[in-house]
Amino acid sequence: MSFRLLAVLPFIGILLGVPFVNRVEPLVLGMPLVLAWIVAWVVLSSLIMAIIYRLDPANRHASAREEVRS
Repeated sequence: MSFRLLAVLPFIGILLGVPFVNRVEPLVLGMPLVLAWIVAWVVLSSLIMAIIYRLDPANRHASAREEVRS
């Protein structure tokens, strides 16, 4: 169940990482660095949660039961 610890990464990235990148320069895709950092972590949070969902054995059993019903 240690894969669930991945859920801590978005918290660390957004809340604890922002003070270190709190700059206007450089611009990333036209956004200040701090905004680009937050946007990147929002996208990464979705990917991390998808990975956790796929690795969770409870979800594997639920999808197998749905296939049997069909």
